[in-house]
Amino acid sequence: MNATREQPEPTVTDLETAADQAIAACGGDAREAVKALIVANDFLETQLDGLRTKVSTGYARGRLPGTREQRGDPDD
Repeated sequence: MNATREQPEPTVTDLETAADQAIAACGGDAREAVKALIVANDFLETQLDGLRTKVSTGYARGRLPGTREQRGDPDD
């Protein structure tokens, strides 16, 4: 089983639909939609950082950027 799966590139239509949904969710205010997306992105980055600290370097086999630096392992 391949641990790194390729994600298909979103199409222009997918991006347009997602943008329209984000703006609609914020009452039609594009500025509020951008702020909400920034907050959501920060939340996801925080979760990812937490998961990176919990995954062993051996298990990740160097697939997680920054894992060595976060654990304080010496460079090769």
